[in-house]
Amino acid sequence: MALTKTEAAKLTNDMLLAGVVETIVQESPVLRYLPFMEVQGNELRYNQEATNPAASFYDVGDTWTEATPTFNSRTAALRIIGGDADIDAFLQQTYSSVQDLEAAIIAERAKAVAYAFSDSFYNGDSSANPKQFDGLKKLITSPSQIEDLGANGGNLTLDAMDSFLDRVKPGRPDVILCSKRTRRKLNSLRRASGSVLETDVDQFGRHVLYYDGIPVEVDDSISDSETKGTANNCSTMYAVKFGFQTGLMGIENGGIQVEDVGMLETKNARRWRIKWYVGLVLFREIAAAKMVGILP
Repeated sequence: MALTKTEAAKLTNDMLLAGVVETIVQESPVLRYLPFMEVQGNELRYNQEATNPAASFYDVGDTWTEATPTFNSRTAALRIIGGDADIDAFLQQTYSSVQDLEAAIIAERAKAVAYAFSDSFYNGDSSANPKQFDGLKKLITSPSQIEDLGANGGNLTLDAMDSFLDRVKPGRPDVILCSKRTRRKLNSLRRASGSVLETDVDQFGRHVLYYDGIPVEVDDSISDSETKGTANNCSTMYAVKFGFQTGLMGIENGGIQVEDVGMLETKNARRWRIKWYVGLVLFREIAAAKMVGILP
């Protein structure tokens, strides 16, 4: 069964863990949508669909021909994200509310975990940094899934948006992910065309923008200073579908864990450790697309 981190947090009786998960989800927009599956071992080997088998029309007495789909063998490895939160024993003893102090310090560390996950979700490259899992920038490589605005970048247009979203199949993307600058540009284009991006309130009470019914989420981990030819101020937009064997999913072993390490020998402090064995898998190439070279 695949659950988002938001739903998984509802199933734990550990209030500290639930708080950590909630903080991480709040700080990482994509974790509000991304489903996760539990894997055994430290990696997942899977077959990514490459081509579908062809079907034909036949007449009575015709010889039928066999056709099979083709797959690309892929491996998604789990990586370790985490950090330690040290709570000074003096402050813990003299602070008016010990639980509030612990919660505040652990929440700050949880935010750092969320930022690390988001950065790797988009920009992770295991060939450049073996400690990271591969992100969308590395996973989306098929030319059919890339909307390229030009050798030196180009301006975002509504026509380019429609072409970009049509690259995700079947149906429509579950979410659009972009930088704040790109969202502003998208808003400007819609206003100029005589319409605006729709808004609605999500389960966190946030006002979320929608483009033709698809939620538009902003993530600061998407850079506005990417290089494309002679331009060094480009950005990338992503559109994805989620789902087991049909789209993008997170993989993990043990979920997000909060561990009480205990009192330290060389420091007057108690240590808490947040750790997460996590990775990313794209089961079908057509379930994700990116638009590259978006200029200001």
